[in-house]
Amino acid sequence: MSAGVAGLILFAGVAFFLIIGAPISISVGIASMLAMFSMLDPANAVQTSAQRMFTGMNSFTLLAIPFFILAGVIMNNGGIAMRLVNCAKVLSGRMPGSLAQTNVLANMMFGSISGSGVAAAAAVGSTMAPMQEKEGYDRTFSAAVNIASAPTGMLIPPSNTLIVFSLVSGGTSIAALFMAGYIPGILWGLACMVAAYVIAKRKGYKGNEKVPFNIALKVFIDAIPSLLLIIIVIGGIIYGAFTATEGSAIAVVYALLLSFLYKTIKVKDLPRILMESTRTTAIVIFLIGVSTIMSWVMSFTGIPQLIADTLLGFTDSMIVILIIMNIVLLIVGTFMDPTPAILIFTPIFLPIVTQFGMDPVHFGIMVVFNLSIGTITPPVGPVLFVGARVAKLKIEQVIRPLIPFFAVTIVVLLIVTYVPELSLWLPKVFGLIK
Repeated sequence: MSAGVAGLILFAGVAFFLIIGAPISISVGIASMLAMFSMLDPANAVQTSAQRMFTGMNSFTLLAIPFFILAGVIMNNGGIAMRLVNCAKVLSGRMPGSLAQTNVLANMMFGSISGSGVAAAAAVGSTMAPMQEKEGYDRTFSAAVNIASAPTGMLIPPSNTLIVFSLVSGGTSIAALFMAGYIPGILWGLACMVAAYVIAKRKGYKGNEKVPFNIALKVFIDAIPSLLLIIIVIGGIIYGAFTATEGSAIAVVYALLLSFLYKTIKVKDLPRILMESTRTTAIVIFLIGVSTIMSWVMSFTGIPQLIADTLLGFTDSMIVILIIMNIVLLIVGTFMDPTPAILIFTPIFLPIVTQFGMDPVHFGIMVVFNLSIGTITPPVGPVLFVGARVAKLKIEQVIRPLIPFFAVTIVVLLIVTYVPELSLWLPKVFGLIK
């Protein structure tokens, strides 16, 4: 059969299996296999699929993902969230809605350590929700603040999604991507704080009482061991002391030692923690494997080039092309997790933007920013579901309070998209890119 028919089978197959409710990994895997059968004889199709899948998972770089996942699970169970919340509470000061500001800051700090928006929404949300309810905060507002700010950890390193992008994009520097994520991630958090401030001012939510200096100092000292993880891991990666994979293993050891020191994790808890991280890792790695088959089929059929030619035939304006890409990624993010979306759309869009001179690091941040918004967007958003469950609310109850946060986040996305230096300045400062 022709390459065009194989491409049609691929995309129609993925759409069909998703519609009937199959998991994304199964949808991509079966559709890719069917497309492979339309191009090759059965024996070669099976052999090529197995080879592509093995090649996609056989990567030293990918080892960072299970280690960072394990580190995140350990921290989620290790009492680290409460210390970060206390630190954020001191930093938020006496501004209106200070507990909401505390929630945002704590999500940024916890997310930057765990690299997971879902983990941040669960750990910080479960800690902050009772505190905010006790102070008279509307539960839907509290949930919206927690949900909207949790994905900042997907941009602020270490970030598994940025590691996946590095792999798919042909080896874009992980250290450069990590540094590039700081300013956009912080801007996302600041935008949420501004929205929370305006809403809190209107609702009359008051600030915290002034914290005495000696108590504030003790809180900061208690939080230092947790925050040191960022400096050790990211600093070591940037300065070449170790790779991202080695850094992820160090993060596991450090998080485990810290949790034992805090006496929040016991040896008997380790099997449960290992099993939880193994389940998450298996889902991610299997998804990467089957997506590699899909990437091969798309490359073989020339789909990325066809889409590139279509877009460039429609317009030669970089501004318009980036708007189209943002819209596509925002829509895709509403029903697809970030990992498969990165695996599928990076090979399609990256060649187009590089023709216009866009740096792959900047493009990677734009892609991850878009797909991070998808994690808080119905109908699939995992952070949205976890945040609502933690707050003991239905999804429909938090959608309306989330709208102002969606608005400010989209504004930040556009700024990050069209101001490259926000992503590239720090990597340039540290000599990671020219």
